[in-house]
Amino acid sequence: MARFSANLGFLWTDVPLPDAIRRAAATGFEAVECHFPYDVDTAAVNAALDETGLPMLGLNTTRGDTAAGDFGLSALKGREEEARAAITQAIDYAHAIGCQNVHVMAGKGGDERTFLSNLAFAAYEARDLNIGILIEPINHHDAEDYFLWNIEQAADYVEVIGAPNLKIMFDCYHVQVMQGDLERRLKAHLPQVGHIQIAAAPSRREPDEGEISYERLIPAIDAMGYDGFIGAEYKPRTTTDEGLGWMTAFSS
Repeated sequence: MARFSANLGFLWTDVPLPDAIRRAAATGFEAVECHFPYDVDTAAVNAALDETGLPMLGLNTTRGDTAAGDFGLSALKGREEEARAAITQAIDYAHAIGCQNVHVMAGKGGDERTFLSNLAFAAYEARDLNIGILIEPINHHDAEDYFLWNIEQAADYVEVIGAPNLKIMFDCYHVQVMQGDLERRLKAHLPQVGHIQIAAAPSRREPDEGEISYERLIPAIDAMGYDGFIGAEYKPRTTTDEGLGWMTAFSS
């Protein structure tokens, strides 16, 4: 049966991260994940995680200078020092709160050799801390010219690096927007997948509308043998609490 993780980058954003963790636990989520928690004291995050017993599955490297249009740094030639500082910051924070994975954001445009070099650095730095490194294809409607945009590209990079702690974050929303054929792509690359996320496409709302039939896809994922959590990374139509009916339906 599917186990769901609340992505607190989009859910319960009206309260501080520690309180969002508590709300996720109270509404039946079995794990949490976040985007950019770096302004939150790690002791407060740890207290909420200890209180609820929820695992923190992942966080992102910083995007860089968002005012200048940055959306990640790790594929940007000439900015390797910034990218590696962002990777180190993310690994250190993850280690401090017992977070299982770091999503290394590639950025817009970019260079393959630079990205591979920074991924190798990230995987090596995280290895002895038992932290996974995730890479996520992101669609060009939300992030124009994002360097990593398709699953086959991500799978190639995972194979080239060959690090056991480097995996793909398969976001069904992003893949549907750019490529579609979700079930076949998931099945083909499942050994390389470290985390799965869901949202409606094309709206990115609750996963109960639009092009993707999660009523069919979620049981198919279970049948493939995926035993990880499924991350709810969507933008609520109204409030987070009002939109949680999908989880009851998919968990029954």
